[in-house]
Amino acid sequence: MKNRLFSRVKTGLLPGKIHPIFPQRENVTALQRQTPLGWVYGLSRLWGATMLKLALIGFSLLLLGYFMNLSPQMHIAVRTARSVSKRLTDRFENRHELSPNKKGHNDLVSDADVETEEEIIRQLKGSYPSYKVLAEESGGSLPKRGFCWIIDPIDGTTNFIHGIPHFSISIALAENGKVIGGLVFDPMRNEMFVGENGRGAFLNDYRIRTSKSQSLKDSLIATGFPHREKADLESYLKTFSSIFKECRGIRRQGSAALDLAYVAAGRYDGFWESGLSRWDIAAGAIIVSEAGGFITDFKGGSGFLNSGEVVAATPAVHTQMMEKISTKEKREKKITLKLKKD
Repeated sequence: MKNRLFSRVKTGLLPGKIHPIFPQRENVTALQRQTPLGWVYGLSRLWGATMLKLALIGFSLLLLGYFMNLSPQMHIAVRTARSVSKRLTDRFENRHELSPNKKGHNDLVSDADVETEEEIIRQLKGSYPSYKVLAEESGGSLPKRGFCWIIDPIDGTTNFIHGIPHFSISIALAENGKVIGGLVFDPMRNEMFVGENGRGAFLNDYRIRTSKSQSLKDSLIATGFPHREKADLESYLKTFSSIFKECRGIRRQGSAALDLAYVAAGRYDGFWESGLSRWDIAAGAIIVSEAGGFITDFKGGSGFLNSGEVVAATPAVHTQMMEKISTKEKREKKITLKLKKD
């Protein structure tokens, strides 16, 4: 009886059942009973629907690791960014109608910046009215308690005004002063980069990781010029020269948020810049971290939101870039050591 039941399991035949592969007859040859499909089907009929349900649950959990699974707040942020981008791209096509103004030295603002920011805040406040806002054009502060949206309506305003299709919408969410989620949306390429604490980093719903680069000499690096604070130019040029001599190439495209997103996606292997604001960094920083990259200030600490100094890269390349970064402290240390030797 046992051998007969075992044979039926292998063929998918149980009492009163029709063979799944050969429905026209119940008896099959020994060779046909040995097919893997016959084994699988027979076991599934014995174990019933329970095993099928467990298999589907396991497969679903596996998919969650590859596809985007966001919190309600970040879903609202993504929906908002996509919504305002339609109007923003229209303004880009008709940019000759814009009236750009100067906020400061080499720091431009346009009608589109203000309009986009107001609409982003309106939509986010509609869903979460109690959340605070820190935005580039309307200001605000980052509270130590509660939730706060950190918004840059157009990161890359100079590109936008001059007709260069490389700019982004950046929205981050902070809780108790710590960034827990963020998105960087490129409306011209329809690329939505999203990262959320403990949930991973994604590009258009698919998981992304930083590159596997282990060496600066094999790396493509991005940077931004200190266009606001020309006093930092000497220090920047020393760092630029040091990294340029070692790496494969350097790119400067004019949107720090997108530079960070590109590091997360493995397009760049590293990025550094100084003189940035919180809204330039916040969203991109969490995306890099969730993609497996390292991001610090020039001293190797986590104070980049306050200092505006950022180094982001793969773990190995980050270490090598930190050795090349020129800072005031490093220069003073070199001068002190030189004086001691003399």
